[in-house]
Amino acid sequence: MSATIRLKRFGTKKRPYYRIVVMDKQAPRDGKTIEEIGYYHPIEAEDKQIVFDETKAKAWLSKGAIVSDTVRRLFNKKNVTVK
Repeated sequence: MSATIRLKRFGTKKRPYYRIVVMDKQAPRDGKTIEEIGYYHPIEAEDKQIVFDETKAKAWLSKGAIVSDTVRRLFNKKNVTVK
């Protein structure tokens, strides 16, 4: 099983809300997750948009989880380095 850290979409039409989750690489976007490590709310104020547990993210990265491009950009905004 190859794990990926990516976004899972919630919310209504034109009011998106995303959770940052660890999922199986081949699972559908809104499928079953292994672990939820944070959220991204693009409509909120700038300081409240991205919230995640940095220790859980680093633990999954050390286990070999792959990060999606969007989540990598979000991590970089919060100064978490990802390979």
